[in-house]
Amino acid sequence: MNYDLSWMLDSALEVPEAQHAILVSADGLLMARSKDVGKDQADTVAAAMSGIQSLSRTVVDFCGVPGTQRRQWRQTLVEFDHGWVFLISAGEGAYLAVSATPDVDMAEITFRMQQLVGQLGKALTSPPREIADTKA
Repeated sequence: MNYDLSWMLDSALEVPEAQHAILVSADGLLMARSKDVGKDQADTVAAAMSGIQSLSRTVVDFCGVPGTQRRQWRQTLVEFDHGWVFLISAGEGAYLAVSATPDVDMAEITFRMQQLVGQLGKALTSPPREIADTKA
């Protein structure tokens, strides 16, 4: 299995005005980065994205969701003067973050990210390991 998923992240950047993409583990470790993101910057952003996702989940009650209903975090969107950062779930214990300029088509980038998550899910899934027979 090819564990270098960086090339897959570049597909999110085919959306006009998309800039960078990283794949982050739930504990804030960088799993993959698009080609134009430096390793040090990607490591820093990965840790920050994990924290932002965690903070986002803690404010679910602010949305008025009754305690008996399912509480699922879907996306965090951060806006800056010079652009956006989109953060979505990329499967169990992984998150996808994409940055874009202010002029990005928000529906298109979100759709492309969801498509990419589907592809990443297949790439991150490995077949179950077989238990070796220790009797010989």
